Amino acid sequence: MAIGWAGDVWQAANRAKEAKNGVNVSYFIPKEGALAFFDVFAMPADAKNKDEAYQFLNYLMRPDVIAKISDQVFYANGNKASTPLVSETIRNNPAIYPPADVFAKLFTLKVQDPKIDRVRTRAWTKVKSGK
Repeated sequence: MAIGWAGDVWQAANRAKEAKNGVNVSYFIPKEGALAFFDVFAMPADAKNKDEAYQFLNYLMRPDVIAKISDQVFYANGNKASTPLVSETIRNNPAIYPPADVFAKLFTLKVQDPKIDRVRTRAWTKVKSGK
């Protein structure tokens, strides 16, 4: 068992399938819930080319463009107009586009005090390193 982000796990599963190496990678969201998975675009407040950055973001959010990105990276996207354009394999995968009852159990992390964040980072490092 491993902890991983949905898109990364799906990419690993596809690479294992392509390699025909007998490795079977699957992904599931625990019935108790899990950390929500999403990526964010951000622009620094002092960005020099804001107009171009907005043009790029607007381009990425076009339904036809973001649907192709979802198909490539195995991540859902927040543009509902793109959903019919996302491949059926991705769109109908409940681990990528969870049903409402599963989605309701996903949560986000709140910004923590740096001291708490440091404790969490150290604990996670111990888990990852096995020490």
